[in-house]
Amino acid sequence: MVELDMNRIPQHIAIIMDGNGRWASERGKERSYGHQAGVDTVRRITSECTRLGVKYLTLYTFSTENWNRPADEVAALMGLVLSSLEDEIFMKNNVRFRVIGDIHRLPEAVQKKLHETEEHTADNTAMTMVVALSYSARWEITEAMKRIVRMGQQHPEYLSDEAITETLISQNLETSFMPDPDLLIRTGGEIRISNFLLWQLAYTELYFCDTYWPDFSEEDLHKAIADYQHRQRRFGKTEAQVENENK
Repeated sequence: MVELDMNRIPQHIAIIMDGNGRWASERGKERSYGHQAGVDTVRRITSECTRLGVKYLTLYTFSTENWNRPADEVAALMGLVLSSLEDEIFMKNNVRFRVIGDIHRLPEAVQKKLHETEEHTADNTAMTMVVALSYSARWEITEAMKRIVRMGQQHPEYLSDEAITETLISQNLETSFMPDPDLLIRTGGEIRISNFLLWQLAYTELYFCDTYWPDFSEEDLHKAIADYQHRQRRFGKTEAQVENENK
């Protein structure tokens, strides 16, 4: 059993939930079977993150590039989004639901259900679960630039050298309501970011594991957090500087 320092639980964990399709294929099943199993893992990990005191959990659910997958798989995924947005997982754990991404590309029924779930859970306070749907970081940054240009057309001072800051860009991203991730976990054995939260991951600790998402357990989550807790987050400073600040 992994021992965790409960005073150093990451405030924000982001997860690239990879391996559903390969998990299903190894069992001779359709990819959609793996996605369904992945939903069960989401329920377990959400409950455990809430119990540990994590404040934000962001899940990479469907990228803009995933629209290029076979139509039957996309349809199955959209159906799964609809059926998995149950009140139980959110209300039982006092979890608020938020969604980020190019939502207008989603089927109307899915958009409606997402909006209803956001509204119904708006007063929950234990943790915020953020689902990235039809999302990619390059799309997000591009949209932020468009917003800033539109503001500049109304108020030219927004486009001055002094006005264009990291803060302004961050304020116009999909994630402006939450802090940057402390820890990114990617399951499934791939070691890449896949166009996820590129701006926000600047100083995030990265953790990769071979476990497919449907098999990712509470113990696997603890291992990732323990690994995070053994690292020294420097944010560009030297080791000695950080150690002096922590005395």
